[in-house]
Amino acid sequence: MLHFNFFKNLIKFKKIIFLILALLLIYFISWKIDFSKQNQIWGVTFSQPYAENLGLNPKQVYLSILNELNFKKIRLIAYWPKIQPEKDVFNFEDLDFQINQAQKHNKEIILSIGYRVPRWPECHIPDWAKNLSEKDFEKYLFKYLTMLIEKYKNNPNIKIWQVENEYFLDLFGVCPPPNQNLFKKELKLVKNIDPQRPILITDSGELSLWTKTAGQSEIFGTTLYRKVWNQYSGFFTHFFPPSFYTLKSWLVKKLTNTKEVIIIELQAEPWIPNNTYDIKKQKEIFNLNDLKNNINFASKTGISEIYLWGAEWWYLLKINDSPEYWEEIKNLTNRF
Repeated sequence: MLHFNFFKNLIKFKKIIFLILALLLIYFISWKIDFSKQNQIWGVTFSQPYAENLGLNPKQVYLSILNELNFKKIRLIAYWPKIQPEKDVFNFEDLDFQINQAQKHNKEIILSIGYRVPRWPECHIPDWAKNLSEKDFEKYLFKYLTMLIEKYKNNPNIKIWQVENEYFLDLFGVCPPPNQNLFKKELKLVKNIDPQRPILITDSGELSLWTKTAGQSEIFGTTLYRKVWNQYSGFFTHFFPPSFYTLKSWLVKKLTNTKEVIIIELQAEPWIPNNTYDIKKQKEIFNLNDLKNNINFASKTGISEIYLWGAEWWYLLKINDSPEYWEEIKNLTNRF
């Protein structure tokens, strides 16, 4: 009996080893798969507060992006605290400037709206709204969104409304807990005011299965980060191959009502821990080869539309005797 059990367990062990080896083989082969397309479209995100945080003149940064980098598409961000700094005071001057300049330069615009929008601390809520009751917060948020959409919905260069940003990624950012009911009401509000434009919803490519987000909008946007940092492990590089994103995108389009998947945020700047603003250190964290590798990696996914993240940082380096990142992006966009 002992002899029989030994061979039975040995067979099980061999099967497990074979399965592990087969999975490893599939994993390594998956890195060789290249879905690159000739007609991939490259876009960029611009964040006024981030440019300001870097000590830059945001208008100069923005105009340099428009004039020097040949992106066809740009994602702009409506920051609630800047537009409504006080309860009954609205100021659209900065966003008007960005949208008007994009229109003059014939750029297609994704406009990110809501209270959780791109850049740290992720949730951008005016001070006067932070301690409102849930009911009042919804009332003022919807009043703001209504005014925002009504103001810009006739602008032909705005092609997509992005509603919130990685809304359910509650492990990251300084934010109130995500509210599924509120989120659905926001989507309904935007669609009621402007039924013509598609809505974009985004989620993390590495930290989410997309189960709460995919299928709730016509367009889905994934982030793509490679070299990241956290307080527990320090710096590490994600092990997913390009085809991981290809497969997830294919499944979303097959299993939900999503018509298109894009890469809304491709890492093209360093993930900076502890507000490290030393340029030499930043370039060590994310060198020029990291930028080139991330662009090549994203291209291999075959996803047709890709938005780069980090334009303000390339500009900072450019004016501090390190123009190589800016020039690399310029060479990329000039190939369109």
